This record gives sequence, structure tokens and C-alpha cells, in this order.
Amino acid sequence: MHNQPSNQLPTTNGGVVNLIVALLPAHNEERRIGDVISKVQNYVQKVIVCDDGSTDATYERAIDAGAEVIKHKRNMGYGAALQSLFEKAHNVPASAYVTVDADGQHESACIPALAEPILKNEADIVIGSRFLSDNGSFVPAHRRIAIRVITSLCDAATGGEFTDLQSGFRAYSNRAMTISRPSRPGMGASTEIILRATRSGLRIREVPVQIYYHEERSSPVASVRQFLDVLSSILMN
Repeated sequence: MHNQPSNQLPTTNGGVVNLIVALLPAHNEERRIGDVISKVQNYVQKVIVCDDGSTDATYERAIDAGAEVIKHKRNMGYGAALQSLFEKAHNVPASAYVTVDADGQHESACIPALAEPILKNEADIVIGSRFLSDNGSFVPAHRRIAIRVITSLCDAATGGEFTDLQSGFRAYSNRAMTISRPSRPGMGASTEIILRATRSGLRIREVPVQIYYHEERSSPVASVRQFLDVLSSILMN
């Protein structure tokens, strides 16, 4: 038996129920995904997982935890998982959608703070920034440098002043889900979304969030490939 949401449904002053849906891209996360879903369910009313071609028991663990699961037959990439989740979410009416990584790095208790500007119609996209909290000092040095380079380039392209454009911990409005749906299959989707959003005049905010770091799992080659994919997404958009 999976855990049911422990919180009451948030309402506006007019008494309208606000439904929040969590979207989790996942690849080979059988160790953590059940616990992540259980925690996220305390703050949302529905969890949708995209199992991006996992070769372990990610799919089964997510089903057992009570999530609705989309499954890719093969690993297609982070952006491809977001594409599937955004498409699925289009048919799931909600007041806000929150993307959460399935590896347990995102603090689920921050979900209300992410969703609040969406629910109040103060923003279309809200980015959870680790650099607006004390958490930023714990970011591994190589990641911190890469994120700063990527964010600076994207700021130059958009005229924005962001701090953490590689954060996957975000909230979206219905309109943003439609307008900013990514086309890139890899990690470059994160910046592509922001580029699409700014060009469409969507309102983007950042709020501080807590992020936990586990053991480093990406190889140096994989990290370089991810960085180049993100860089390409900025230069080609």
C-alpha cells in the first residue's frame, strides 16, 4: 500500500482547489525512486514518472509506490523524458506541475515554495536555485563552474539574471507546459526550455531550494558530453 498525500489540497481565497502534479524523469533509480515518490506525495496530488529505458526495477518500484508510469523502451535522454512527461501532463488538468529528479537530490518539502508563485499567478515558470540558499557552497567545484558558464551564456542570450539554469527542480503553469516543451533529447533541454519561455514572454522566477548530493555517478566523458549538449542548446536556439 503506497502512502497517500498527507496534506490538504491547497485552495485559493475563492475556495478553488489547486491540484499539483509532480513529474519525475527516471533512469535506473530502483534504489531511491520509491522513497522519492513517497516523500513527494506529501505535497502533490498526483505523481507521473517517465522510466527512460531503465534496465533495473525502476518501473516496478515506481508502480508499487503509487505513481503513474510512462515507459520508454530504450534510454533516450533527460530531455526526451521531459517531452513525454510534458505531453502526458497536457492531458492531466492541474494548477501547477513540478519536475523533480528521481535520485533523491531534491528536497520535496520545497515543492510548496516552488508552486506558490504559479498558484498565485505571479509566474509561469519557477526555478529552484541551490545558489540562492546556503546549499550553493556544497556544490562540487566542477559542477559549480559549469553551471556558472552555462547560466552566464544563457543570461547573455535572454537578458535575464538567473543563477541556476541547470536545476531540474522547477514548477510550471499550464501555459508554460505548452509553450516551453523541449525538443532536445539530452541535458540541453533545461536551457532550451528557458530560452523558449523568455522569447515567448513567460514570467520566470527563482526561489531557493535544498539539494542533496550523493556519490558522483557520471563519468568524466559523460559529464563533458552533457556540458557540450547544454552549450549547443544555447548556441543553436
